[in-house]
Amino acid sequence: MYKANDTRYQGATPRPVGASGLVLPPIALGLWQHFGSADPYADRRQVILDAFDRGVFHFDVANHYGDGDFGSSESLLGRVLATDLRPYRDELVIATKIGYEIHPGPFGTGTSRKAVLQGIDDSLTRLNLDYVDLFYAHRFDETVPVAETVRALDDVVRAGKALYIGVSNFDTPQASEAIALFAKLGTPFVVDQMSYNMFNRDVEATGLLDCLRRHGAGLVAYGPLSEGLLSDRYLNGIPDTFKIHPTNETTFAKGKDLVVARLNQLNEMAVGRGQTLAQMALAWLLRDPVVASVLIGTTSTAHLQDNLKALDNLSFTQDELAEIDKLTTI
Repeated sequence: MYKANDTRYQGATPRPVGASGLVLPPIALGLWQHFGSADPYADRRQVILDAFDRGVFHFDVANHYGDGDFGSSESLLGRVLATDLRPYRDELVIATKIGYEIHPGPFGTGTSRKAVLQGIDDSLTRLNLDYVDLFYAHRFDETVPVAETVRALDDVVRAGKALYIGVSNFDTPQASEAIALFAKLGTPFVVDQMSYNMFNRDVEATGLLDCLRRHGAGLVAYGPLSEGLLSDRYLNGIPDTFKIHPTNETTFAKGKDLVVARLNQLNEMAVGRGQTLAQMALAWLLRDPVVASVLIGTTSTAHLQDNLKALDNLSFTQDELAEIDKLTTI
């Protein structure tokens, strides 16, 4: 029978999500890829439990996740929550999302009131939970009035099915509109989850970070290593088979050779800091308090443990930050 590590909270200090009472571990585990029905349950269970043993109490999923078998990532996490982690439910922050395809038909995608309200019920069933701690609109839905989505998310909280609300992939104007509506309803909106890494600075350039800071909200960063690009894996070249996330496509705007050269320079800086490139990339994201947590996606306990070592050195000099800015402007 699983028993959590008694020293699990002796590591990193949880970070507040904006001005709310919600806190998250600085590095959390996302179950976007390779946590579906086709994956070995015992191995994935071990990664989840190892993360919790190391102070990672936030697990992020979505109803769409499952490598094509929509909902199966929620179901996998739900098995762990119903068994090993059941005694620790009050310590966990479980997040899921609604917005991308989950089943055929017009209400199997998007953020209409019907999709949101039936979506939360279906997610809770798969997760074996009575409520989630954080419920996201996974994307901005141009076909639905923002007010309808906001009202539906507010009703999810009022029904006791979620404690906090977030949005994901909402750019600055979209987030600003939603935040204003949430404020009128008194909804506990706390976070926007966005793609953010050294090479992808859109949340900075568009003013989203400042918008969230101004409204007392936080940001959760996904894709912090740009699908592993920001690691020592590609210092000798980036293969044609490398698949980059659509949010990071501009990274290769001037060719892969330039990116490889910059990766090597960044790696030299990381070594000088006593870190791997991946560790430095994660630490760099956490330099700003508005970043509440960084989501990593891994199926390896060794990789998880290596990533968590980023927390051993979160300090940057102004010269280091300036050099990183120079090397990541491509």
